[in-house]
Amino acid sequence: MPWVRIGARAALDGAARHHITLRNSVAQTYHSVLLFSFADDGQARYYCMEAACPHLGAPLESAPLESRGDDEIEDLVVVCPYVLALTQVQYDFQLSSGESSTGLSSCIYPVDVQGDDVLIGPPTDDVRDGESVWELVEIRPVSEAFAQPPRDAPHEAKPEGDAHNPPSFDWAAVPRPEPAPRTLCAWAALILATPEPLAKVAYTQYATEAFRSGQCRTVGGGRWDANGQWAVPDQETPPEWPPRLPSEHRVDPGHEGRRGKAGTERSRIALLHALANIEQWAIDLAWDIIARAPRLSAAAMRTDDNPRPPASLPTQFYSDFLKVAQDEAKHFTLLQKRLMEMGSYFGALPVHHGLWESAVETSESLYARLSIIHLVHEARGLDVNPQTIRKFGVAGDTRSVAALEVIHLDEITHVSAGHRWLTYLCATSPTPLSPVDVFREEVRKNFTGKLKGPFNESDRSKAGLSRDWYGDLAGEKSKDRPRGVHREEVPGG
Repeated sequence: MPWVRIGARAALDGAARHHITLRNSVAQTYHSVLLFSFADDGQARYYCMEAACPHLGAPLESAPLESRGDDEIEDLVVVCPYVLALTQVQYDFQLSSGESSTGLSSCIYPVDVQGDDVLIGPPTDDVRDGESVWELVEIRPVSEAFAQPPRDAPHEAKPEGDAHNPPSFDWAAVPRPEPAPRTLCAWAALILATPEPLAKVAYTQYATEAFRSGQCRTVGGGRWDANGQWAVPDQETPPEWPPRLPSEHRVDPGHEGRRGKAGTERSRIALLHALANIEQWAIDLAWDIIARAPRLSAAAMRTDDNPRPPASLPTQFYSDFLKVAQDEAKHFTLLQKRLMEMGSYFGALPVHHGLWESAVETSESLYARLSIIHLVHEARGLDVNPQTIRKFGVAGDTRSVAALEVIHLDEITHVSAGHRWLTYLCATSPTPLSPVDVFREEVRKNFTGKLKGPFNESDRSKAGLSRDWYGDLAGEKSKDRPRGVHREEVPGG
């Protein structure tokens, strides 16, 4: 049997449950599993199971574990919170076998420990050059903490923030919305309509908890009406342009002022502030694609023979972009913490709306949105982030380097999510499409100018983008337009 290395045992000790994403390097398909670890007589024991419930496709990463036997680890079962909440039927899956008391079963995968390495058996036995065609895309602990306020934060907080009263850092102090949104798309619309960055971060965390725990069990997003139009409830309708605080100093892209090269603290503050602005927009972009995906996916499947197809995306799509939103919120807190440690805060400097200008231009097509936002702008971030990290390292700013390294590693998985779901849309289209051809055509239609290097080919490849995706590619959209990014790619996400 071929094996896929997941990581060193020591690296896995920090969490009892990890979410793992694998990619088939030949078919360019993805698969998600959960790795459970237990300490047993001083030795770690591992179990691997599908990451989604086979009944509804609901995420199991936050599902509770219960004992159904003699308190042995093998007798533990994973209980799907979605189905329990919906029907009171308890879909439980035994860790050791995947079997359920309902007769349903979940796939399990063998785990092997070789020296200090943990390996799992992949979804298929396909090999190339003697190695499994499956490769590790992402491994993350299920519970990831946001940054906490610096102990010596130089400012007392007020919600809005201005030059004399910077914003609060403690997102956990933000009250939960009452009543809580009942669908994921209602959460998305609420968060998009929230101008205060800290509340946006808090609501993102609350929404993530609600969806993963089964408290929020429905995606929503509308349906076809009797006239053949897709109707979206008001509470699930995203704003065209997310509001910002009145105190925001907005400028056109490219007019934020000179940021320097990170050689001075002032320059580093300016660079971190610009990145925090991008992360705030990235939170909104993740929620916006969640809010629009039901309508746009149904429209993409529409044919003369099937004028009212259902929203076609599986639950995993929403789980993936919920993870992206949570990551972007985490990134914002990391940057805000660092800014406050340096005596500044987000909102102290001018910002631009360049990323959202691109969002407006791609708001009516999932193909365009995934291509331009996630595979152009976010991929551009993979190119420039290492340069930024090096500049901060040369300046001796190790705290900022640590935050930026976390952000960069997460961004690889975000580009991978864009690649995964563009590939999925192309494969499931009424007429199967080439994802590379679709991407290149969307760039030509919706982008201005050449995709500029130098490219971080290594990290782009980790995300699924070989050079045939982006090499020798230029957008042909006119520069004479009222909206859009009027310069080279805005690194984003």
